[in-house]
Amino acid sequence: MTTLSDLGWDDSWAAAFKATAREGETPARVVLEHNHVYRVFTPGPDGHLIETLAELTGKAKFDAAGRHEMPAVGDWVALRPTTAEGARPQIRAVLPRRSTFSRKAPGRETEEQIVAANIDTVFLVSGLDQDFNPRRIERYLVMARASGAQPVIVLNKADLAEHLADDVALVTALASEVPIHVVTAVGDAPDVSALRAYLGQGQTVALLGSSGVGKSSLINALEGRELLKTAEVREVDGRGRHTSVHRQLVVLERGGLVIDTPGMRELQLWEEDDPLEMAFPEIDALAGVCRFRDCQHDSEPGCAVKAAVADGTIDATRYESYLKLTAERKELVAKQEVRSQLEEKRLSKIGSKALKALQKQRGR
Repeated sequence: MTTLSDLGWDDSWAAAFKATAREGETPARVVLEHNHVYRVFTPGPDGHLIETLAELTGKAKFDAAGRHEMPAVGDWVALRPTTAEGARPQIRAVLPRRSTFSRKAPGRETEEQIVAANIDTVFLVSGLDQDFNPRRIERYLVMARASGAQPVIVLNKADLAEHLADDVALVTALASEVPIHVVTAVGDAPDVSALRAYLGQGQTVALLGSSGVGKSSLINALEGRELLKTAEVREVDGRGRHTSVHRQLVVLERGGLVIDTPGMRELQLWEEDDPLEMAFPEIDALAGVCRFRDCQHDSEPGCAVKAAVADGTIDATRYESYLKLTAERKELVAKQEVRSQLEEKRLSKIGSKALKALQKQRGR
């Protein structure tokens, strides 16, 4: 029998729920979201967990400042049961999150999208086939460190690697302090045993990576049977189709929970304080030697980082990746400031209209 503890419920969550919930509400965890309809696990009348569909209350939708304040996969919520025929239970509140993996929402809007919430570990999955991309791993690492969860690099498809030792050495060099596991999820001798250590009772792991890296196959291998559909990758470039179309939380019979995510075509930074320096320790180590204390390592004279790139001490491709991410972060901060100013103006107008309406009502 699956219990709340199996879903990660503990005394800390119970205290947060007590401070948030109202009489008659029950805790629930979001396992899937689609068009503002949520599939959740919640205790049934007999205490056993049931899976049901739920909707967000109208007030919660109105009060939300954006999609990031609405429930996301992995969230714990306060659920209001209903006895009306055909009506769905209502999600009234989202409990404060312990961790979030966020990105800028795809498209032109400057808005945060929560990819997964309340995760303990992030598996950053990369294939060791022809789609192997160290620069993509760097980007995922920056965002994973900002999430509050432990990043773990998973190099899948070891059986297809043409230069296995070189590829592993390259990843180790760019993330020496992060656990790295080389695995094979499918084939004649699948081996994902090293990953099971992260999946104790109530532990939540999110799998992130581009299409075709084998996230669904890894989940199937961890469970020992086919839980999720998989598809062949294209032979020409090793990229896959989106067999996972929605983020979803899966409870493993062997223990632990995993959040499967679709391959993301866009993975833009969101947090303005993303720890870029941690992802590029060789650059951070030289920053204090630069002539100017606020050196951006771009066009300033006396830059120790640029000198190290010129003499080969710092890899030029790593340096270019750093500059690209730094520029992206600056652009993001500028857009967030504009959005904040527009939101302040909007709220000010709403406040002015409300004040005028109140004064008119009082006859002033």
